[in-house]
Formats: sequence, C-alpha cells, structure tokens
Amino acid sequence: MNIISNLIEAHIFREMNGQIEFLLLKRSPTQYYPNLWQMISGKIKPNEKAFECALREIKEETGLTPLNLWVVPNVNSFYTAENDSITSVPVFATKVNYNSEINLSNEHVEYKWLSSEEAKQHLAWVGQKKSVDVIVDYFFNKNIFLNLLEINM
Repeated sequence: MNIISNLIEAHIFREMNGQIEFLLLKRSPTQYYPNLWQMISGKIKPNEKAFECALREIKEETGLTPLNLWVVPNVNSFYTAENDSITSVPVFATKVNYNSEINLSNEHVEYKWLSSEEAKQHLAWVGQKKSVDVIVDYFFNKNIFLNLLEINM
C-alpha cells in the first residue's frame, strides 16, 4: 500500500458582526463528483508546496485574494482501491473580505455563503465537517488551547 499526499483542502470564510460564513462551491456536472458541494480542493503540482497550491487553487477557482492563510490541525484522508493507496490531505483556512466578489472557474457552477451548521449539512465527508468545526472553534469560540499556524504569504 502507498501513502501519498498530492491534494489540498482550503476552507474560505468571511466574518461580520461576530458571525462566520463559509464559502461552498457546487462542482460542475462534468467534473469528478458532479454537483457535489465542497470547499476549495486541488492537486499539488510538482515542486509546489501544499500551502502554495491552496493559494493558487483559491485564486483559480474563485478569483479571491486571501487576507490570511492558516494551517488547520486536521489532515483528511481517504483510501483508493484502484492503486491501493491512502491519500493524506492537508487542510487550510483563509479569511476574505466580507464583500469580496466571487468569479467561479468552469470547475463549479454555483456558490453559497453558509453558516457553519449549514456548510456541514452540504459537505459530504466527515473530515471536511470536522475541519469546519475546528475553524469555528478557533475563530468564533476563541479557543485559547488551539493556536492555528498562520503562513506568511
């Protein structure tokens, strides 16, 4: 069995009046996992760092420029039977201006800003839902035990 890490997950959020909203994107019917609601995801290019991939994918898929980028202490994983591998997916969080304009790529057909509870209802996998909880715990609940590592951009 192989263990690989060639994908990223990036959760985009905005904040106003103490409330956090997450950006979810609906995958195009022509994409892998058609019509699935998700956060930003993408494949790491050769010689690209995972956080660089996250920034690139955010720009490519939404046109957004992050204000900050943090490492979320949650690594998602999944098994693929085709090549008998486990993929580990580093998770990032980024905050954008509340009134930022979204410019979707052709990978997605729709977007929504949702509360954390609504976002978790739309997300398919447990690890993605857990990442939302960790982000909310840090930014909204101001959990002093959790200190997300901010990446200098």
